[in-house]
Amino acid sequence: MLAILKKEINSFFASPIGYLVIAIFLLLNGLFLWLFKGDSNILDYGFADLSAFFLLAPWILIFLISAVTMRSFSDEKKQGTLELLLTKPITHINIVLGKYFGAFVLILMALVPTLLYVYTVYQLGNPVGNLDVGSTLGSYFGLLFLIAAYTAIGVFASTLSDNQIVAFITSVFICLVFYIGFESMADVTSSNFMEQLGMNTHYKSMSRGVLDTRDIIYFLSITLFFLMLTKLNINKEMK
Repeated sequence: MLAILKKEINSFFASPIGYLVIAIFLLLNGLFLWLFKGDSNILDYGFADLSAFFLLAPWILIFLISAVTMRSFSDEKKQGTLELLLTKPITHINIVLGKYFGAFVLILMALVPTLLYVYTVYQLGNPVGNLDVGSTLGSYFGLLFLIAAYTAIGVFASTLSDNQIVAFITSVFICLVFYIGFESMADVTSSNFMEQLGMNTHYKSMSRGVLDTRDIIYFLSITLFFLMLTKLNINKEMK
């Protein structure tokens, strides 16, 4: 698994992909949070608060993670190297986990520089340090779990086609359904069960600074579910 993880990371940074992912994520967030006028602009908001970032980041990550993961298995299929990879002395689940953690680590690298936002807002507070640290930490944990789930969905989507664009669109669609789709359906049906199926509900719960085990179990379940679906699809390639 570690060999595949290293290969994935090296392939990201051997081409402009890795650098572009980090740059685009930071650029988009920076523009909306500090430059563009509107509700998401921290300077216009008037409060030492990062809520705008934590509302914006999940939407950017849907498209960014889908773009990163779309090549995971679809590229192997297109180049005809998937069969060769599957015949190597490594279990299929380790292949899946290697691809998964390769993409996951790359997105984490893009997230780390955003800690500068925390320091900046901390310093901008009146008095200095007037920042809800508990809520901020909870929101970052929520983002970590969102990234884990999005990445699992993206890797799964990449097994469905040898066309990267199809994999990208499929990943974006599934992520949107889980992030906001179930919540929207819950608004129509007034179903609490439907609302609990949506990622946004659990993400908002963690953003309040309370790490509820139900939210953690939810995100881990979604992640494991799509990783197992990925493994099942890979197993079919051997038949």
